[in-house]
Amino acid sequence: MTDWVPLSPPDLAEVERLADLARDALPPPYAEAARQVVIRVEDFANDEMLDAFGIESPYELTGLYEGIPLTEKSVFDQPNGPDLIWLFRRAILEEWADRGDIPLGTLVAHILVHELAHHFGWSDADIARIDRWWE
Repeated sequence: MTDWVPLSPPDLAEVERLADLARDALPPPYAEAARQVVIRVEDFANDEMLDAFGIESPYELTGLYEGIPLTEKSVFDQPNGPDLIWLFRRAILEEWADRGDIPLGTLVAHILVHELAHHFGWSDADIARIDRWWE
């Protein structure tokens, strides 16, 4: 019998570390630009975020990009703060457990790339060059 008591799920810092590793692993032209986006890890999305997308359960939102996509930025835009990618640890862990077939770091990387796609204004074809998720 396995003693599960000393085991604990990855904490916020560990999920952030996995996201940083995934960002550093991006191809050179994207990795540097991706470092300009702040990554924040929380357990769950807040009610305001969930309401904005009509999501009832916080387990349904694993990540969120907050900012102006590079394809839409203008020199006339007033900065409201840095572009952010939110990663929601508990929702990510829930999806990881439900899938049961991929490493946690792979899932975090996939979510990060999906959110970076919003920042960069990438198409599905652009995402496929970076993240061959379905393979």
